[in-house]
Amino acid sequence: MKAIISGGGTGGHIFPAIAIADELKRRFENIDLLFVGAEGRMEMERVPKAGYPIEGLWISGLQRRLTWKNFLFPIKLVHSLMKARKILKRFRPNVVIGVGGYASGPTLYQASKMGIPSLIQEQNSFPGITNKWLAKTVDRICTSYDHMDKWFPISKIKLTGNPIRKELLESSNDRSEAVQYFGLNPDRKTILVVGGSLGARTLNESVEMQREAIIAEPKVQVLWQVGRSYFQEFSKLQAHTLDQVAMVPFIDRMDLAYVAADLVIARAGALTVSELCWMAKASVLVPSPYVAEDHQTKNAQSLVDNNAAILVPDDRARSELIAVALELIHDNEKCKNLRNNIFQLAKPDATERIVDEIIKLVKLNNE
Repeated sequence: MKAIISGGGTGGHIFPAIAIADELKRRFENIDLLFVGAEGRMEMERVPKAGYPIEGLWISGLQRRLTWKNFLFPIKLVHSLMKARKILKRFRPNVVIGVGGYASGPTLYQASKMGIPSLIQEQNSFPGITNKWLAKTVDRICTSYDHMDKWFPISKIKLTGNPIRKELLESSNDRSEAVQYFGLNPDRKTILVVGGSLGARTLNESVEMQREAIIAEPKVQVLWQVGRSYFQEFSKLQAHTLDQVAMVPFIDRMDLAYVAADLVIARAGALTVSELCWMAKASVLVPSPYVAEDHQTKNAQSLVDNNAAILVPDDRARSELIAVALELIHDNEKCKNLRNNIFQLAKPDATERIVDEIIKLVKLNNE
């Protein structure tokens, strides 16, 4: 068994890809796995750390604004298509899996042209341009939301859910351990603020601008992943919030962070939404308006429609977010309802379902 997994760019693409690889490795002892990513992107660092080899393509997306970088796009695309074909001819995979991101476009397109079984995993409720384009040529499309036949051929769709990180699936739910790990006060309610793997300026500025409201609530504390690139800029705030704010550049134990949290403030990326569902967390979501097709708003709205989360628009977050969160964290009944409703949307076996589809494709091709 040989498989290529392609895509990346953000943790929302990379962590599901690694989860799929781990499950394939569990099922096939002698499997040969190769990742194909985009040069200079996060996957080129994260995938090797997870123990898998990766090759990079010279590829990037089109910029929304008028810039000279867009003139390079056709050259990069042709170059990446040629390199992807060379990788496929050399590696000779039984199947190619795309998880979204720049690199998956050339890799999956060439795999389809070469007759290699191919599958894409769409994390969001509104697909990105790459997966919409690939939908015409791939064999199977694993989705996380219903009603995706608006964009994809219904005959190719399998509703599987989003892969969840192994450490979350195996979380012990020991709050005392989680609180101790982050140096938090066990007698206070905890708000977790996390803006994805890179941090989020809107969430950071919301905490900064409304710090007095936090200080006025001595029974509440904040665990705040500010993001490595923002840490120095916002670190001065720590001294003005007494011991109520624990600021870190990056949280490496998200399983414990979720367990410690009574309420989560987050963006609405697909991976985050899936994790909130599984961990059954009351949450206030601030969708990023800067992502393709505004898909985070659609992700968040799908929870709101099920009375499973609260949505605060990005342009109102700096003035309203912390006030909404503080009011919610003291409303035990509402938090309980949100937790119960969001857990109903969890799909903890998503990774296994996706790998089942991968195996079916390989078997079908070998018949």
